[in-house]
Amino acid sequence: MIINEKMQRIVLIILLLCLSFKCTVLGDVNTKWNRFSPSSPAALLLTEKDFCSKLRSLPKRAHFASIEDYGAIGDGETLNTQAFHDAISHLSAFSNQGGSQLYIPPGRWLTGNFNVTSHFTLFIDKDAVILGSQNPRDWPVVDPLPSYGRGRELPGGRHISLIYGNNLSDVIITGNNGTIDGQGKVWWELHANGSLDYTRGHLLELMNSKDIIISNLTFINSPFWNIHPVYCRNVLIQYLTILAPIDSSNTDGIDPDSSSRVCIEDCYVENGDDLVSIKSGWDEYGIRYGRPSSKIVIRRLAGATRSSAGVAIGSEMSGGVSHVYVYDLKVGHASTGVRIKSAQGRGGYVKHVYVSDVVLRNVKTAIAFTGLYGEHPDDLYDPNALPHVHTIYIQNVKGDNVTMAGNFQGLPGYPYRDIFLRNITLNVTSRKVVWNCSYLTGYSESVSPPPCAALVQKATKKNSASTSIS
Repeated sequence: MIINEKMQRIVLIILLLCLSFKCTVLGDVNTKWNRFSPSSPAALLLTEKDFCSKLRSLPKRAHFASIEDYGAIGDGETLNTQAFHDAISHLSAFSNQGGSQLYIPPGRWLTGNFNVTSHFTLFIDKDAVILGSQNPRDWPVVDPLPSYGRGRELPGGRHISLIYGNNLSDVIITGNNGTIDGQGKVWWELHANGSLDYTRGHLLELMNSKDIIISNLTFINSPFWNIHPVYCRNVLIQYLTILAPIDSSNTDGIDPDSSSRVCIEDCYVENGDDLVSIKSGWDEYGIRYGRPSSKIVIRRLAGATRSSAGVAIGSEMSGGVSHVYVYDLKVGHASTGVRIKSAQGRGGYVKHVYVSDVVLRNVKTAIAFTGLYGEHPDDLYDPNALPHVHTIYIQNVKGDNVTMAGNFQGLPGYPYRDIFLRNITLNVTSRKVVWNCSYLTGYSESVSPPPCAALVQKATKKNSASTSIS
């Protein structure tokens, strides 16, 4: 009798566990969707509105100067690099005395690289243009990033950005829609004909820094990526216009890299690469450095790029990327709307990505994930370091004149898991391949045209939320 009672208890426990598992697999799908909405508690927790709002109030500075006070001439021809260095060197003395602000008045201020300082505001007047020198020698070569192991384009070092800072706090680069012009054409041509010895420089890069605001400016004609916060936290990027010719190579708009708590809001980008690309290091170097990107909020982003994506993650994602929230994305004339790029040898992960309210027009592929991107820094990468991509939610997407709905290329043994698509309506022009799926499991609801078999319709008791790999 005692044995029977024990057996009954064991059977009861097993039944309860099975029921619990079944509810988790089947019932939690709708629960997860209900949690994901712009006003839901989970979304508010994810976006952590407080960390964005704390950065929206510009601090008052106690000390002010104009670049003209240091002998700069805004005629578009005089090189003012030394004036910028002198101004910021002098103003850095006030970092602990209420901070400082450097004013750039109307004019065209030609300069090479200069470094900003802590507790500092660079304010660019609406009729002012900071012009990047077209002489590569005015963009000195610096060490490669430790999470990349080399320059992104070429082995060795890399040209420093036009505006640079390292180990800083409380940095504001703003204005009333003043302009930073990288005059990148000469760089694009040098890159195209193989005449550069080092990777091109960005317009703006801040490293190992915190409490950063970049706002109310226009960035044009960057030699390479435009805005690159790397190893940073607490970054607000808002009200920017970023422009480059659509055929300019690798002119990414905003690339948060191994950074956390980054808000990108109300920006327009039209360029020759991704509007926004989230990164975290490259192959064995990124794995070793181990600095992820997390808590990235992208809201009200619009733009166009014929060669690349509206929002991309990777392909350099070896340190991991998680908790990315994208809301209100409008993309036209792009290769891809939303894209995740990884490769064998990358390692790392991409997980907990939430995308909602997307409008696409004249886009080749609406949604594309690939584990076959390639591009390695050297031959030292571990081919067994495979990326983990899972828990991706994409909903409320409309697309007009879209060539292909979705292209998912996972890796054998490491499929994309828990890919959730809901309320997606695409006007697809292709009559051949509408969806392409390999090594993928997931779930879909109200998706038109109907997705591939790996993204099954809404789960029921007879139909699991996950399917076998196809």
